[in-house]
Formats: sequence, structure tokens, C-alpha cells
Amino acid sequence: MSGWPSLLLWVTLLAPLPLGLLALRHPPRQMRRVVPVLGALPLTSLLLLSRLEEGGLQGTLSLGGLSLQWRLDPLAALLLLLTQLVLLASATYAVGHRRAALPDEAAHARFWPLLGGLAVALGLIWVAADLLLLYVGLELMGLTAVGMMLLPGKAEAIRAGLRYLLYALVGSLAWLLGVALLLGAWGTLSLAELAAVAEPDAVTRIAMALLAGGLLLKAAIFPLHGWLAPVHASAWTPVSAVHGALVVKASFFILILLWRLLLPEAVVAAWMLGLFGAAAVLWGGLKAWRADTLKQVVAWSTVGQLGYLMLAFPLLAGAAASVAALAWQATWLQLAGHALAKAAMFMAAGNLMLSTGASRLEELAGTSRRLPLALMTFGVAAVTLMGLPPSAGFTAKWLLLQASLASGQWPWAVVLVLGTLLTAAYVFRVLRCSFVEEAPRHTFEPLPRGTDLVPLLLALAAVGLGLVAQWPLGLLRQGGVP
Repeated sequence: MSGWPSLLLWVTLLAPLPLGLLALRHPPRQMRRVVPVLGALPLTSLLLLSRLEEGGLQGTLSLGGLSLQWRLDPLAALLLLLTQLVLLASATYAVGHRRAALPDEAAHARFWPLLGGLAVALGLIWVAADLLLLYVGLELMGLTAVGMMLLPGKAEAIRAGLRYLLYALVGSLAWLLGVALLLGAWGTLSLAELAAVAEPDAVTRIAMALLAGGLLLKAAIFPLHGWLAPVHASAWTPVSAVHGALVVKASFFILILLWRLLLPEAVVAAWMLGLFGAAAVLWGGLKAWRADTLKQVVAWSTVGQLGYLMLAFPLLAGAAASVAALAWQATWLQLAGHALAKAAMFMAAGNLMLSTGASRLEELAGTSRRLPLALMTFGVAAVTLMGLPPSAGFTAKWLLLQASLASGQWPWAVVLVLGTLLTAAYVFRVLRCSFVEEAPRHTFEPLPRGTDLVPLLLALAAVGLGLVAQWPLGLLRQGGVP
């Protein structure tokens, strides 16, 4: 497969950056003008998916004397489509958010090239087939994400953003040390060549430990999650939406990709990662339940929900083919459903805070009557996070439960049940506060038209994904478990 599909792929990957630079000079003022421009990108991703042949698409990107390998398989194509959809929603919502929140115009203009750079970085990560291209995507993603967190310009945003930058740099240092060990031991950065020649010796294990440590830090996986909640507390809502939905998932994607290539049978280490995930589910759920502000609830919810993805490691390591297939499909369906629902939940929370001018849960009194659509969106997004039918979260957790029981790893089944109960606890706490009527009334500010519609469509997409789950799961089966 070559020719125009390859050209279309790279146009799709790189187009967001020039569009973002154009928006720097001419920031969009109306939401309806963003949709036709960025809406073409998901359509090209769908076209690539429909044309993806057996074995996918692959090639080499030559930059002077440097050759970077890439490939597009069904998983990468699905993740690219998910990225384009979430970025389209975040960009559209950002226009309405500017009108409601009245941020600094210059800072709002800088949002667009940063969003374009982030889109390019995520695309490079999904298609990278060597460690160097992965590093380029990872660093570009980190720098643009930090820049977006600093956009509010307030003291708390700067402190949180610089803290995030420090964590990202430490993670990058660990990554580079791990890559250096692999290059010195096996003489290649190509993922395919590493899979063929690398052996699970001491050097490979140390290198993988360094890589995992850096990626776990960037992905905010328990116990390396301390930077996430403060960063989201001061970030703009569209920034939190795209960060919680996509940025932390990219580091997880790299981690599981390298783990399956280098140490697929490391059962003990995989169980350690699974225990980190279990702790994240429980700790994140408890912190979200005890949080005082709406954004803290959603941010700590992200920490907990990321834990479900980590359960893939013990379910894949040394497992039977049928169990590994279930775990593999469940992991990516959970990731996609969570990305759509979490972006919707951040936007719905942002709408509630914009209209009420308040952020504490007890200050949400009366929103059930005055802001029913925003509150309904929050609830619909929560359906996926709780794993209720017919959402993507339900299907993914059902597959994880099947894999856990089929492999005899019942502790993960307990984690799934407890995590669902904790999610219900913090979601219904928010809803309970919103239905209080006897508290003092707020002055509710009207929201710009469309800011309610964008998150509602995302939340419905997360639920609808469960109804059409056979389509992405079929594509994942076509790609197989690496």
C-alpha cells in the first residue's frame, strides 16, 4: 500500500499545525467556522481506515541523513480518528469558551498553534515505528501541553505549569537513559528490529524500567500522579478536555507498545503495574469523592480511570491467546470511551462553573433547574465512566471482567466492582449538590450558543460507541495482539 494513502496520511498528520498558525493571526470568532475546516480531518482518517489493507501502511521518513520509520495499523488509525474528533470538539468549544470566559485575546490566539502542535505530536506518536520518532512526538506533546497549561497567565497556573514541566523533563531524562541503553545493547532504534533481536536480559530490563518510569510519570499513573490535579485546577476548560482525553493516554500507549515488544512475558513486573493500576482506581476514586471543587472531582476521576488501562499488563503477560485478545480489545475500547467521556465531562463542568461563577460543589445548588443541559451532559458522560450499559465503558469493563475470570486473576474483578461503586459515589455527590433548591440562588450567566451542544455530542458518542463496539473491536482483531 503506497502512493496517495501515504500522502493523505501525512497531510492529515501535519495539517493542524499550519491551520493553528493561521488561527494565530486570525483567531476564529464563530464556532460554525471551525467545524468545516477541522471536520475534514476525521473524514480523511475514516478514508484511511477504509483503505487499510492487511498489514497496514508503513514507510520511512527521510530528513537529510536521518531516517524515521513509521507505520499505520488498525490501532493507530483508530487512535488517529479519536484524536481528530476530540481536537475538533475542543477547538469548537474553545471559541465559545473565549466569548464566555473573556480570556486575554493574545493568550487565546496562542492557544491555536499550541493545539495544532499537540495534534501533530499525537499523530506522530500513533504512527511512530522507531524510538527516535516516538521521542520527537513525546517531547513535542509535552512542550505544547505545558504551553497550553500556562495560557491563563495567573500565578497559580504558572506554578502548576512549571511543576508539570519539571515532571515532564524528569520523565524525558528517564526515557533518554532507557533509549541509550537499548541502542548500546542492540544497535538499533527500530521497533521491528528491536522485537527481533532484543533479549529479556538485565540490560533490557533496566532500560524498560527507565522507560516505564518516565512514561508512568508523564501519564500520571499512581503513585506518580501528583502533578495532574493542580494543573487542571487552573487550566482553561478546552485545554483540560484535550489533556485529560488524549495527552496522558499517549504515554500509556507508548508504554504498552514497548512492553509488548521487549518484555511480553515479564509476569511479575506486569503484576506490579497492575497493582499500580488497582491502587490508582481506588485512590483516584476516593480523592474524587472527597474533592471540594468540581474540577478537582473530574481531575481525580482521571487518575482513577487511568488505572483501568494498567490492568492490561497482568492480563496480557503470559496469558492464553483468548485472554490476551479480550484484554487487548477491552483496553483500547476503554481508552476511547474514556477519552470521549472525559472531554465531555470537563466541558460540562466548565459550563457549570462559567454560568454560576462558582467552583465548589455546594455552590452548584439550583443548577438542575437553571442549567439542565450541562448537568445532563455531565450525567451522560458519567454513564461511560461508571461502566453502565450500553456505553463503551460497560463493554470494555465486561471484556476486562471476562479476561480476569478466564485467567483466574480475580483481584482485578474486585477492582472493577469497587471502582464502579466509587465512580457512582462521586458522580451522585455532584448531582445531589446540583439538585439542592433551598440554598441561596446564584445569578446564572447565559452560555454562548453551542457550548452545551459540543460536550453533549461527545458524551452521546461515548455511549453510542458501546452500541457499535463491534466495528472498532473487529478492526483490533484484524490487527491482532502484538
